[in-house]
Amino acid sequence: MNDSAGHDGAVPGTDMSAGEGTRAVRAGLPEPVKHEPTLPGPVFAAHFHLPGDPTGPYTYGRDENPTWTLLERAIGELEAPGTDGAETLVFASGMAAISSVLFSQLRAGDVAVLPDDGYQALPLVRAQLETYGIEVRTAPTGGDAQLGVLDGARLLWIETPSNPGLDVCDIRRLVEAAHTRGALVAVDNTLATPLGQRPLELGADFSVASGTKQLTGHGDILLGYVTGRDAEAMAAVRRWRKIVGAIPGPMEAWLAHRSIATLQLRVDRQNATALKVAEALRERPEVTGLRYPGLPGDPAHEVAERQMRRYGCVVSFTLPSRARADRFLHALRLVDDATSFGGVRSTAERRGRWGGDAVPEGFIRLSVGAEDPEDLVADLLGALERSAD
Repeated sequence: MNDSAGHDGAVPGTDMSAGEGTRAVRAGLPEPVKHEPTLPGPVFAAHFHLPGDPTGPYTYGRDENPTWTLLERAIGELEAPGTDGAETLVFASGMAAISSVLFSQLRAGDVAVLPDDGYQALPLVRAQLETYGIEVRTAPTGGDAQLGVLDGARLLWIETPSNPGLDVCDIRRLVEAAHTRGALVAVDNTLATPLGQRPLELGADFSVASGTKQLTGHGDILLGYVTGRDAEAMAAVRRWRKIVGAIPGPMEAWLAHRSIATLQLRVDRQNATALKVAEALRERPEVTGLRYPGLPGDPAHEVAERQMRRYGCVVSFTLPSRARADRFLHALRLVDDATSFGGVRSTAERRGRWGGDAVPEGFIRLSVGAEDPEDLVADLLGALERSAD
C-alpha cells in the first residue's frame, strides 16, 4: 500500500492488495475526518435520540452500537476480505456466538453433526439441543470422520484444529460433502484465527470464534463473533442475539478492536515460538503424544499445510502421570497455570482437571505467548528436569 492510501476517503482495511499486517492495523477504521480520532472511543449508550419513526442504524443498545459496528467491520475484513455479502456479528462470549448459530439454524427434527473431541462445552450444547428434539451425531475431527455421519444432517459443526487435541480435518472436503447433502457448515475458527485460515474462503457458511482467545490476545476480554455469507441465515443469528441479549459491552468491543491492530505481530511471534517449543519437546523421552499442526511429521500436518497459513499458538503433549504433570506445571517460571489460550503471556494446564476432555491424566495444553523463544524453551526444559523426581 502506498503512502497516499487512506487519504482519498477509502477505508484502507478493505484493500485486498494490502498485506495481512496492514489490514489488521487498519481494519474497521472509519474514514478520516479532521480533528476526529482515528479509532473513536467506546459509545456508552442504552438508547439514542430517535424522534419520529424508528429508522436508521442506532435505536436501542441491545440491537446496535457504533462501537460494535467498527469492530464487526474489522473482523469481517480479516475473516472474509472481498467476500460479497458477508456479515459479522459480535457477541458477549464465544459460547454466545456458538449458541447463536446452533439455536438459530436448527429446529425440532433436524440433525446436527458435532465433533466428539471439540471444546469442552459442546457436550452441554448437545444435551440442550436434544431437549429441543434435535438429533445430534458426533464423530472425531481427525481423518474427516464426520463424513460418515452426514446423511440427513441440517448442520455440520467443524472445529479445526480441535481443542485440545489439535486434530485437523479437510474443510473443503467436508463442506463439499455437506453441501451436496443440503447441510450448512459452521467452522469454529478460534484456534486458527482468521490469519491462520479463512473458513468462508474454503466454502463454509459460518466462521465462528471466541475472540476471548488469540484474536484479542491479552486475557482481559470475553467476546465472540459469527461471520456468515448468507443474509437470511445471518438475519436469524442477529434475531437470536436480540432475543437472548448476548451482546458485548462497548468497552469490551473497543478493547477488542484496539487489540486486533497487533494481531499479526502477536500471531507471527507466537506461531514461530510454538514450532520451536514443539521441536524441543519432541526430543524429550518423557513427552508422548506431542501435537502441533505446524510440526512436520504431525499426523495433521499434511492437511493443515494445504488449508492453513499459520498453525496456531497451542502445543499439546502428555507426561507420564498426573503427579508428573502437576510437578511440571508447578516448576514453570514463565508460564502461568491457567485455562484458556492465545494470550501474550504463556499459559499451560493439565486439561484432565476439568473432567470434560477425553485426555490422559498427564495431558498438558500449552499456549505459547510472546516471550523470547529462547527463554520459554529454557523454562519448559528446565521444568521437565526439575519435575523428574
